[in-house]
Amino acid sequence: MLRIRGTVGDLPVDLTVEMDESDWARLGSHLGIQVQDPVPQGDMPAKPAASRNDAVWDIAQELLRKAGHMNGPDLLGQLEGLSGSTAAGKRLMVRMRHSASVKVESQGDTPVYHWIE
Repeated sequence: MLRIRGTVGDLPVDLTVEMDESDWARLGSHLGIQVQDPVPQGDMPAKPAASRNDAVWDIAQELLRKAGHMNGPDLLGQLEGLSGSTAAGKRLMVRMRHSASVKVESQGDTPVYHWIE
């Protein structure tokens, strides 16, 4: 699932989109990243959830890489929308914080996440 929250003009938007593995792969290809190939139906039933998590993680990393840097609240908002929930967004933030490709700097009360190559 992908949850998108925000506004369109003055109207609040809270949209949930259900996505299967091929949808995640297409989204990744549109963003210019390679995600794991979807697992065909009937093969290893536990794999699709892991593939989806890997796809979300790949897309989350690509989001920060393309931005270069983002402050914590903005990044969390993006990750919540990408992952579909606040809890899943926070888990992605923790994973970002511990990634070798991410440097976190404190600027006052707000952390800033920087992509490093």
